[in-house]
Formats: sequence, C-alpha cells, structure tokens
Amino acid sequence: MSTVIPRQSGYVQTNLETVKATPEELYANKQFRLYSGLKWLNISVILAMHLMALAALFTFQWDSLLVMVVLYTWAGMGITLGYHRMLTHRGLILHPIARFVIHLGACLSMQGPPLKWALTHRIHHACSDQPGDPHSPIDGVFWSHMLWLGAGRDTAIEASLQRKYIPDLANDPLCLFFTRTYLLWNILLGLILLWLGGISWLAWGMFLRVVLGFHMTWLVNSATHIWGYRNYETPDRSRNLWWVALFTFGEGWHNNHHAQPTSAYHGHRWWEIDLTGWMVTALCTTGLAHRVVGPKVFKRERLKY
Repeated sequence: MSTVIPRQSGYVQTNLETVKATPEELYANKQFRLYSGLKWLNISVILAMHLMALAALFTFQWDSLLVMVVLYTWAGMGITLGYHRMLTHRGLILHPIARFVIHLGACLSMQGPPLKWALTHRIHHACSDQPGDPHSPIDGVFWSHMLWLGAGRDTAIEASLQRKYIPDLANDPLCLFFTRTYLLWNILLGLILLWLGGISWLAWGMFLRVVLGFHMTWLVNSATHIWGYRNYETPDRSRNLWWVALFTFGEGWHNNHHAQPTSAYHGHRWWEIDLTGWMVTALCTTGLAHRVVGPKVFKRERLKY
C-alpha cells in the first residue's frame, strides 16, 4: 500500500482510491493522518500525564489543592486569553509584561507551543465541521476530543499551511521564544513544585492539573460541537454549553465565538458568564490591554432546533 502526494496536484493516491484534496483536507483528514503514522511523542506524553495524575489520589494535601487551583487558573487564562483570544484571533493587544506572563501560563498548560496551537485553531475556523477541520465530531466524538492528537501529519503540508495561516506570527519574537523554550518551562515548573512541596505538589500542581486542563480544552473541541443551544445561525455545528464555559473560563459559549470569532468577549447574553472576558475588562481598566474587540449587538435569531 503506498501513498503519493504530488507537490502541486493536491492528490492523495492509494491503491484504494485517488482523492482530490486541499492542503487543509490532507492536513486534517482522519484516514490520511492515520495512514501517515502515529505521533508517538504526543501519545506518550498524554498517557504518561494521565498515569502520573493517579498519584494525586494518594497524596492529597490542602496546600496541594490550592497550588493546583492557582496554576490551573493561570494556565487556563493563558490558553483562553493568550493563545486563543489574543494570539489566534487578535481580539486584543496586551502590554509586553502581561503578554509575557500570559504566554508563559499558556506554555505551562502543556497544550503545545504557540505557533502550533494558533495554526490548528485558525484551520479549525476556516474549515469548521467541514473537510479540513482538524477536530470535528463529524469524524467521531472521541476523535474530536483527543484521538486527533495522536495521528501523524505531513510536515511539508504543515509548513505550507503555516505560511498561509500564521504569517503574522512566524516572526513574532515572543512566539518564537516560547516555541523554542516550551519544554524548558515545564521541566522547570516540575522541579520547583517537587522542591517546594514534594510529590504531592508535583502530582496536584503538575500532573492532575495538566490532565484536567487537557480535557477542558478538548471538551470545547468535542462537546460544544454536539450539545447545547445556539444564539446564532452559523455554518458549523457550534453550540453554547454552560458547564464547559464554567470550567474553561468562558470558552464554552462556543456558538457565540464562532459567530464573532475576533471578539474578546464570548458571553453575549447577561447570564453567559465569561471569566476571561472579565479578565479582559480588568486588564483594560489597569491599562494592560488595549484595542479590545467587543461583541456586536446581540440579536436573538429564531432557530428551528
């Protein structure tokens, strides 16, 4: 069985079929990615973190729980405010100090360096729930939740998509810095936690906290494209799901986000609590954020479902 990807034609050829496909479709296609191999590093890290998180069951301390909550909030805001609303969608600009702190928090989530995270998410919006979406429930609930992270990718196609989707980030000094030092920061945090609080702090502040963060982000990819309600008619299957929003600092208002992706605020109705949006307001008040993109006036559209 062989696969050939001509440089210009965009065809995938196997002894079973020949399919005309865009680079996005090749990059995200479930069958092609599985055929391309497995990303054993991703698989190993995810499995190892889940196994080591079990140590938290036997090492509970109240101070360890507090450490986990603080780091979960920092890393979570790093993803939602930093990687997502600031970096990927350009919904606000942060003061350099705040930008460094929020970038560092995002790296400590262990959800990947900034350039890869932004690339995947921009492709998701360009092809949401269509061929080319890296993590759509159309390909299966568990695929959209986590299995997509373990499938291989063609490096040449990824490089071409980087030039298309993240040219504005490719030479960003801070993005490049944290991409190069991504692993170092996580190793350093692990050593600090072990030194200050022993196995308990490491288990709760690193392993369990990272695993919980994994699944909260993954629920945005899976659950909020399956369950919930819609404020807006969008061409994808995005939904608003309150319990995902609760644990992801507002990211669960996903239909709102897909309707207005550049908005730094995801809660569009008075009761849609968006903790990241509150943080944006606080940063504006203190002069640490500016050029914030707000939501358009909300108008409820009657839906058939």
